[in-house]
Amino acid sequence: MPSICSMQPMSETRKPLMGMTSDELKAIVRELGMPAFTGGQIARWLYQQHVTEIDQMTNISKMNRERLKELYVVGAMPPVDCQRSVDGTVKYLFPVRCEAVSGHDTTAGATKERFVETVFIPDGDRGTLCVSCQVGCKMNCLFCQTGKQGWEGNLTVADILNQIYALPERDQLTNIVFMGQGEPMDNLDAVLRATQILTADDGYQWSPKRITVSSVGVKGKLKRFLDESQCHVAISMHSPMHEQRRMLMPAEGLMTIEEVVSLLKTYDFTHQRRCSFEYICFGGLNDTVAHARAIVRLVEGLECRVNLIRFHAIPDVELPGTDEQRMERMRDYLTANGVFTTIRASRGHDILAACGLLSTARKKEKSEV
Repeated sequence: MPSICSMQPMSETRKPLMGMTSDELKAIVRELGMPAFTGGQIARWLYQQHVTEIDQMTNISKMNRERLKELYVVGAMPPVDCQRSVDGTVKYLFPVRCEAVSGHDTTAGATKERFVETVFIPDGDRGTLCVSCQVGCKMNCLFCQTGKQGWEGNLTVADILNQIYALPERDQLTNIVFMGQGEPMDNLDAVLRATQILTADDGYQWSPKRITVSSVGVKGKLKRFLDESQCHVAISMHSPMHEQRRMLMPAEGLMTIEEVVSLLKTYDFTHQRRCSFEYICFGGLNDTVAHARAIVRLVEGLECRVNLIRFHAIPDVELPGTDEQRMERMRDYLTANGVFTTIRASRGHDILAACGLLSTARKKEKSEV
């Protein structure tokens, strides 16, 4: 693992190579008068060797490395802070390059230093990374702290991949979930390119079955993701009932859960690709047998699973938590009626790393990890 201090500073003005596909790298080297195969070499140095400096690409001539360095850097940026949970979960704070969109900016297109939170979850021989794709989120789900932050910008492909590239536990990763800050379908181009690099032969060489991308359901974008990717999909349901889901999740007004499920039923999830539903339980609100019956009716004929999640309170939102008995009753009803259901273990609650708790709304001071 490279030392943190060897990575590129946020103030670097040259373009990052990280985040570029092999084809894009080949186009760059052709423009610089280098052989096309040099693009493939760069891709392998980036995504398989994880170099932090262009000079470490030793099978590229010194002259060509000097040409590259005039315009480009590797682009890896270390986390500026981390918090460790008693259960082993680690939450990192990463700087990002996304364009500023906050109303507080006075110059159109201005950029300023922003951050996202990324969560590493070790579990025996598994290591899962929960990555972010936006600073803040437009969806404004009632129960989610990220939504209270508002939307400040889309992460670049480099921003997304840097959460993996510069992760101290990178070599322990077995799975990646796009369930951090932001709605993946709202930054779909960058998410698709990131997953393309993760699964490419001259990229990370991961199977798409190790990657899960979540969504509330965004009309047009969800279909495009399902058509262009073989990664798993996880839908944030939280209620099978239209009016209640709309109260919890304003995005229901643009694409209903019925429309989401109808779309999913046109795809094949009977083999390796998996479809799941995320379901935060609120006591007496959406954890009743009536809700379980509605879920069974809704997903009938769709090969899927439901993950029940404990609610973690956020400031100024009066939603009730539920108890273990009610969650078990709901799980048992769904399972008995043919819907495979689990209760997800809550991780990182003491460092605000659990589901719905990620936020970088407050200005963060840089600190050494």
